[in-house]
Order: sequence, then C-alpha cells, then structure tokens
Amino acid sequence: MFEIMYQDDGVGLAAPQVGVNLRLMVFNESGVKGQGQEIVLVNPKIISTNDKKDEFEEGCLSFPEIYANIIRPTRVKIKAQDLEGKKFQLGLTGFPARIFQHEYDHLEGKLFHDRMSGDTLGEVKDQLVALEEEFILNNPGVEVRRI
Repeated sequence: MFEIMYQDDGVGLAAPQVGVNLRLMVFNESGVKGQGQEIVLVNPKIISTNDKKDEFEEGCLSFPEIYANIIRPTRVKIKAQDLEGKKFQLGLTGFPARIFQHEYDHLEGKLFHDRMSGDTLGEVKDQLVALEEEFILNNPGVEVRRI
C-alpha cells in the first residue's frame, strides 16, 4: 500500500481505496519513501478529538486533481493495532491528525466530498460528475451512487 501511495504522490491510503475490504490504513506525512515515519494502523478507532478545528485544503487519491477546504479537529486520540495485532494508543496533532481523519473516513464509508460545505461542493461538483461519467464509461454494468 505504501508503494501505491508514493507512486500517486499521496500521504495516506486506506485499504478500501485499493479494493481490500479491511480496516487498515497507512500514512507518512512526508509523502516520500525513505523520509518521515511510515505508520500502519489496523482496526483504528477514534477515542477523542479536541474542540479546536481548522480548515485546510485536502485532496484524495480516489478523486485525482480535485482539492477542497475541509474543516477537521486539530487533534485526535486513537487506539489501533499493529500488523502483529498488538494494541496501542496514539495521539496525533496537526497534519498527521488530518491525514488520519481523512483515511479513517474511508474506513467509515465517507469520502472527502461528504465533508465539504455546500458552497465548496458546488465548486467541485462538475469535476466529480466528470469522474463519475469516466468511471461509468470504463466500467459498464457497475452501479454508481450519484452525488
């Protein structure tokens, strides 16, 4: 998963994004192989977030070249397991907290456009519809949930 993430210039990736039905995510805030810390979380769960939130432009490997401001808590405390099943807790702040929440949304069946304000969604809707249409053309017979 890290290789796919790095190839697409990403900083995080959730297993469902690559067709794997597991509650697993990887991230590295540097987005560069060999730099930063590679984090793997299995069965992550949010324990708490803080009340302070900030707005920041996000993109998503599932929606290439679409970027939008998303509001998220600046701190998150989580529990998870590593690849060997060992349980641990982790506190994340700033950009790593944002990456985690974005990938966690994928595990919960949410996409980043689900977090956009109405105005922001309106600004990127044409791009999203174009991606849907391209997907439908390339995948006949697949049912698509319309935005």
